[in-house]
Amino acid sequence: MAQREHLASRLGFLLLSAGCAIGLGNVWRFPFITGKYGGAVFLVAYLIFLIGMGLPILIMEFSVGRASRLNMGRAFKALEPEGTKWHWFGWFSLAGSYILMMFYIPVAGWMLYYVFATITGGLALPPDQVPTVFTGMLSNPWLMLFWTLLVSMSCFYVCSRGLQKGVERVVKIMMAGLLFIMVGLAVYALSLPGATEGLKFYLVPDFQRAWDAGILSLLTDAMNQAFFTLSIGIGSMCIFGSYLNKTNTLTKESALIVSLDTFVALTAGLIIFPACFAFGVKPDAGPSLIFITLPNVFNEMSFGIFWGTLFFIFMSAAALTTVIAVLENIIAYFMDSYGWERGKAVKFNAVLLTLLTLPCILGFSEWSWIQPFGEGSCIMDLEDFIISNNLLPLGSLLFCLFCCSRYGWGWDKFVEEADEGSGMQFPKAIRFYLTKILPIILLALFAQGYIQKFL
Repeated sequence: MAQREHLASRLGFLLLSAGCAIGLGNVWRFPFITGKYGGAVFLVAYLIFLIGMGLPILIMEFSVGRASRLNMGRAFKALEPEGTKWHWFGWFSLAGSYILMMFYIPVAGWMLYYVFATITGGLALPPDQVPTVFTGMLSNPWLMLFWTLLVSMSCFYVCSRGLQKGVERVVKIMMAGLLFIMVGLAVYALSLPGATEGLKFYLVPDFQRAWDAGILSLLTDAMNQAFFTLSIGIGSMCIFGSYLNKTNTLTKESALIVSLDTFVALTAGLIIFPACFAFGVKPDAGPSLIFITLPNVFNEMSFGIFWGTLFFIFMSAAALTTVIAVLENIIAYFMDSYGWERGKAVKFNAVLLTLLTLPCILGFSEWSWIQPFGEGSCIMDLEDFIISNNLLPLGSLLFCLFCCSRYGWGWDKFVEEADEGSGMQFPKAIRFYLTKILPIILLALFAQGYIQKFL
């Protein structure tokens, strides 16, 4: 088996894996749906699904990576029983990573642009004019391309420096900065007059609000959030598992990563809701919360430029750590599968991904006539649908079946790998659930995505 790079420390592995999991969805979606579905009512449902669905598949993906010392594209081939065809599905990793980066890199560019706009006073506008900054950015393809290239080239440069000196070192610094800024912003937001009402709205259980929003919708959104927050199913976690030593059990490591991901999501709500309620602003979902609502909040604050800049630096760090982690998965795929040197893989993919981000960029301007899901949709919506509603759930189903089915790698080998090292052991009692029930849940998630989109 070919010699491969290793991470320099356990902390590097934890922060790199958490950096891949922690992304923009933790910040602009999680707080909103928590408030929408009754605060703590949603949190309980979310945590149950996170532990019952996300955590086991995360452990499976790490196990496949650590046992094979390969990316998803070759790991199935190395571990599959003789004569089986699991390796046919190795392309999920590369396809999923490419499609994710096609729109995630431009969105990360939005964050950097807003850091610049906040520092230079470009967002210090009357409330009715703040939305024009966002729409103006989207409609200017050259501006979008500049910030997209800045993200892409910076992250590829980090990857070109190698696993330890580039990826691990930079992500550790960025994650430490992200957590430090988050805590500072949360402390400040909680100290604002009127912040208590936002805190109550966010964390106190409100069963009536949950009932009004719909119990079925609550459960579906909690399941989706728990499942997609960890970025499992496209092999990103598999590659980090392949860099990991066998000192600690994978259940122990995965539980720490899930805890860190949840901490960031919860803390984002401690920033957003108190700040919005303190200034009488109703928090909205999606991009409007980040790019329109919060800039207006910062404009009302004392030292608003300072706090706004910190917030968008934090958002940029969350986005950039995900980009670096996924790019590392892509680069490792070419190194493992085709024997390329790291430099060659970096250069090839830097050019390719620059071209692949163009549809997303132009989809808001010159190609805005392309509306795949009807009026108001854009190319980015299609890219997001392909990855979120197709490759992620189906890829996770593959890992589940591969690790638990007697026709794949198999339960005994999976558990043996997961339990190697010191720490928490994988719970053997949930075998029936993982082999018979979880695959049905994953198929239901896949079907639910189509039902919500087309029915």
